[in-house]
Parts: sequence; structure tokens; C-alpha cells
Amino acid sequence: MTARFRDSALVRPYVVTGGRAVPSRNTLDLVTLVRTTGNPPQTLLTHEKQELLDLCRGGPLSVAETAAHLAVPVGICKVLIADLVDDGLLTIRAPVPPAELPDRELVEEVLRGLRALS
Repeated sequence: MTARFRDSALVRPYVVTGGRAVPSRNTLDLVTLVRTTGNPPQTLLTHEKQELLDLCRGGPLSVAETAAHLAVPVGICKVLIADLVDDGLLTIRAPVPPAELPDRELVEEVLRGLRALS
């Protein structure tokens, strides 16, 4: 599934983002998951935002994946995602902080125990 912004080589990034270089939300990381809310747009969307929304309808994708599929810089994608989140059309889920992940040694010990049972 590959989507491309129309004539992206001819359109400057600041035009696509409305002149903004920083998203309205500072919580977007490369691995932040993005998915649609299912809410219909209340206003007419730009071509780029519509492509991003269509791409996310297939299931959750990371910010990095959306930028790769659309062949645009991550910064542009972050601004567009933030706009769609503000409009209630996308939701985001931040990655689990490393401090909340299970201890690697514990997981390996459980795995060894499971292998010993079989």
C-alpha cells in the first residue's frame, strides 16, 4: 500500500503544512501509533490530509510508517497528524516508556521455563 502526495516534488513542505514547521502537539514520536477515529470530516480536507486519513484507515501505523508510505519528511507528517488529531479524525497512542516495560531477564526466564515444559 503506497500513497504519494500529488506532485510532491513540486510542492514545498511549508505549503503542505500551511507554513508551520512544528506540530501543535509535542507528544508525537517516530513510534507513536496513529489510527482513525471513524468520525467523518466536518470540513473539506486538503489532499494531503485526506491521503493520510485514507492510509490510516487500514489500521494503526507509526508516525515513521506514515511518512514512509507518503514519501514525505517526518516533520511534515507530524504537523498533518497533529492537525487531524485536533480535528478529532485521528487518535494517537504514545509508546510504552522503557521504565514500564517488563524486565528482560524476567521475560527470558519465563521463556526458558516454557521451553523446558515442552
